[in-house]
Amino acid sequence: MAHSAKVDPMHQFTIEPLAGTENWELAGFNIAFTNSALWMLITVVVLAIFVAGGMRRQVVPGRWQMMVESFTGFIDDMLEANIGKAGRKYVPYVFSLFMFILFANLLGLLPLGVIGLHPFTFTSHFTVTGILAVISFSIVLLVGFFKHGFHFFSLFVPHGTPWPMVPIIAPIELISFMVRPFSLALRLFVAMMAGHVLLEVLSSFVISGGNAGPLYGIAIGIPSMVLMIAICALELLVAGIQAYVFALLTSLYINDAENLH
Repeated sequence: MAHSAKVDPMHQFTIEPLAGTENWELAGFNIAFTNSALWMLITVVVLAIFVAGGMRRQVVPGRWQMMVESFTGFIDDMLEANIGKAGRKYVPYVFSLFMFILFANLLGLLPLGVIGLHPFTFTSHFTVTGILAVISFSIVLLVGFFKHGFHFFSLFVPHGTPWPMVPIIAPIELISFMVRPFSLALRLFVAMMAGHVLLEVLSSFVISGGNAGPLYGIAIGIPSMVLMIAICALELLVAGIQAYVFALLTSLYINDAENLH
């Protein structure tokens, strides 16, 4: 007899303490080591191994070294195109940011459920993407005030703005500037969350169709499975695009601080 299966598409985003860390507290704050923290650590380790493998400096670069150098060159070219020669000093940060988000997105798509493991996509949490956005925004503010002082506020008055319009334009530009970290974090969070929810919903169709009998399995389960495979391929593309967009917008915001455009 077939049993109905219920799939909660939001359960995959639940942050849970790992075994033995449920009651860890410090000064009244819960500091339990969670599944989210575990996958952040895994991402950092995998990224460190990836970068270390490409730092051998062989005379004839191997494929691994060429991969790392290609990513580094890609970020370097992007920063030079958006900031100029001054953008080179930001390569370590933007490269780390881009690769961290990319690896986090890709690791969250690994089909480890078939062996009983469940990857956790921590970029589908606004708290994580928000912290990354705040770090980027803080760098923009530090660079802007350190390099230009109070002249940094001229960023909120576009060149050529008539003086009578300044009291109107400046607050609008300031609000737009302050919203940047929120929109930066929200874009990545929504994109990753939506894709995983859709995959979970489709998986429920596959399970329900299979439990309902051969006819429903063919009519509902198989099309849902095909669609899941197609969406998985799309999610791989989205994982790369979202990492690129986050890094690109960060470079554009740093450009504003460097050049007051």
